[in-house]
Amino acid sequence: MLAEQPEAADGEPAVLALKILVAGGFGVGKTTLVGAVSEIRPLRTEEPLSEAGHPVDDTEGVDRKAVTTVAMDFGRITIRSDLSLYLFGTPGQDRYWFLWDELAQGALGAVVLADTRRLADCFPAVDYCEHRRIPFVVAVNCFSGAQPHGVEDVADALDLDRGTPVVLCDARDRDSGKEVLISLVEYAGRVHTARLLDSVS
Repeated sequence: MLAEQPEAADGEPAVLALKILVAGGFGVGKTTLVGAVSEIRPLRTEEPLSEAGHPVDDTEGVDRKAVTTVAMDFGRITIRSDLSLYLFGTPGQDRYWFLWDELAQGALGAVVLADTRRLADCFPAVDYCEHRRIPFVVAVNCFSGAQPHGVEDVADALDLDRGTPVVLCDARDRDSGKEVLISLVEYAGRVHTARLLDSVS
């Protein structure tokens, strides 16, 4: 549970703004998710895929992908009148991972998008969150035609810590993306509360 926020000067509850990472492998749908849920025009830093990147960018399974995020995606969504989320989508390729530490600074938690056709691609994002103790949920982006897998199967395949949520979503759908974000906020709130209680006990 999030703490009750103090009132603003006009007597209305102050708006709490939380920072959320959207991470995952190359071509998994991070930019799509941020764009689908954002209530503002999302900031995108996409560039066309080039011939020079072909030796290092694995496009198997996303052959039609023509652009890639080179810095970050940014969007905002209001969950309720006193709670807004600022979304920071991470770049997917290895050569841009040096940006992740800056993007993760001060984040409440992360959504790790997964594509079951390329499940291994989300291991780096899972490892990153686990090593830095960033609460995260795994959101399986159910691409059309993808082989369906149960959430338990995905959790086992990724060797997730017990209790780490796995949810199914469609990154193109605003309501689906919003449900993922709500799941993350609720889970991250429980994790941070438990850590706080441990620190004072």
